Amino acid sequence: MTNQKSVISDSQSKTILLVEDNPDDVELTLRAFKKYKIVNEVVVASDGVEALDYIFGKGKYAGRDINNLPEVVLLDLKLPKVNGLEVLQRLRADERTKHLPVVILTSSSEDQDLLDGYKLGANSYVQKPVEFTQFSAAVGQLGVYWLLLNKSPKREGGA
Repeated sequence: MTNQKSVISDSQSKTILLVEDNPDDVELTLRAFKKYKIVNEVVVASDGVEALDYIFGKGKYAGRDINNLPEVVLLDLKLPKVNGLEVLQRLRADERTKHLPVVILTSSSEDQDLLDGYKLGANSYVQKPVEFTQFSAAVGQLGVYWLLLNKSPKREGGA
């Protein structure tokens, strides 16, 4: 990997939505972003309901500008209340979020989860490495790719 400078300028305003119920994985992800100098705001949703509330401006996020969507959603599958595949399905069913980049970031190695994720419109499926160094590298590379290299379509409402 090339030596990364801080992810700056326009990319700093790009929010990452991390949907993860395991506090240890949240902490490891945030540490990996810091290591790779990804300084973007990270919004953490600890279950599927909270993720959908954030995206669609409901519940504790009522009044949030829903035109200001995250640049990428890092989505675990095994979530309380509403699982990750159902979150993905709801995102793809809504005109406002059907093109929102969603990366499944999960410990699941089940072939069916992989197939279902892509069938429902995931942009990528990454199995979380168990070892921290590998986990950190995977998350850092995801951040660099989705925040700097990937080009997303323009969104309605100027977001």
